[in-house]
Amino acid sequence: MSEHAEEFLIASENKAFDHEHRRIINYNIGKYDAAVNKGLSKLVNLDNAKKKGHVIKWRVMENLDKYLPEFESNFQRRGGKVIWANDAEEANREILNIIQKAGAKTVVKSKSMVTEEIQLNEFLEANHIESLETDLGEYIVQLLGQRPYHIVTPAMHLSKEDIAKLFNEKFGTPIDATPEQLTAKARELLRDKYVQADVGITGANFLLADTGSIAVTENEGNARLSISFPKIHIAVVGIEKIIPSIADLDLFWPMLSTHGTGQNLTVYNTILSGPRQANESDGPDEMYVVLLDNGRTNLLAQKDQRQGLYCIRCGACLNACPVYKNIGGHTYETTYSGPIGSIITPHLQGMEEFKHLSYASSLCGKCTEVCPVKIDIHKMLLLNRRDAVKQQVVTKKEEWAWAIWKKGMLSRKMMDFFSGKTKNFFLRTFFKKTWGHLREMPVVADKSFSKEWAERAETDKSV
Repeated sequence: MSEHAEEFLIASENKAFDHEHRRIINYNIGKYDAAVNKGLSKLVNLDNAKKKGHVIKWRVMENLDKYLPEFESNFQRRGGKVIWANDAEEANREILNIIQKAGAKTVVKSKSMVTEEIQLNEFLEANHIESLETDLGEYIVQLLGQRPYHIVTPAMHLSKEDIAKLFNEKFGTPIDATPEQLTAKARELLRDKYVQADVGITGANFLLADTGSIAVTENEGNARLSISFPKIHIAVVGIEKIIPSIADLDLFWPMLSTHGTGQNLTVYNTILSGPRQANESDGPDEMYVVLLDNGRTNLLAQKDQRQGLYCIRCGACLNACPVYKNIGGHTYETTYSGPIGSIITPHLQGMEEFKHLSYASSLCGKCTEVCPVKIDIHKMLLLNRRDAVKQQVVTKKEEWAWAIWKKGMLSRKMMDFFSGKTKNFFLRTFFKKTWGHLREMPVVADKSFSKEWAERAETDKSV
């Protein structure tokens, strides 16, 4: 068992019995469920929209070598610059080069999971560059020194009392400050930072191949401010975020917003096609798009599982997952948690270290049901388990245990050879510590069904 797997088992057990965590998450996800149900009810044909989104993303992944150069060509035509990064180290190095070349010292960032993936904040801090998160949730977890808890709502695990206490300790606000007062304080602290920052860094929800643009969707306006004031804008985007046309946004924007927050459309939706043009009054002087691979082509090469790259990062599968709702986002110790993270992380960061995430599922299928682009998530988890065995990254103990179990289950004769007492002995001896410390162990009947059936048949004959 890998070190990550051992830590996961310990952390998940602790978190599952944390009653305060359960209360906060149930409350926040309950509000999400109510909003999303209302939002989805306004879509005329939801299933058809999901199928359409699935087909578009399928076409993109099958033709990624066509759409990415098309985006690059169109973006460069408007004065933008594209940087291809094979991994996190290369992406960070290229970003640092841009910042140092400009003599910059301060960076404002809007919410971006891909910059969390490459650990950009930590890298910039190590190189004496101030990097400040401007999304309220991201700002809160940055103050706490934590990773985002959720793909969409980074501070979902915190109550308003937790945040009021944090702001009281950091900024001296009243301990009983309301959410409105806390938001006003954050706005006051961040306003000057936008004006003073040398560089703005964002992610992108979509890359538009036909116009060479990036599409950014948000609710707070902090991304627009991070783009508008600094003279340099750097967008860091995974290569899977591309879609063929600007016309496809009429599908993907509403599907992202309804599944992400229950809104018909998020408050701010911005399309950026390069740096400020000669006839434009605002915008950055320089704009870069860093196209990040970082293991994505490994997943693309897996024909059965490349569906994982269709994800539009709405977070719906996390909110639906009974495992995520019990163990929380930080337990996964990955950038992308929940069902979608359990699919893609073993391919992005290594099957040997992260195969355990594919087993952290009840396989109830709710994640597949709610996915806005119809990713067959629970099937992908099973395929990851299959690959872990094929790649022989399971322990010999596991191999032998499952080989014996399979042999026994395929043979009625072997199943009947052991009595119920023997089976109960094995359960108590070998599974009490792993299964039984949190639940009552099942009791196997003294006689198997087939033996009972045979005996009854004999009795019927004699009668």
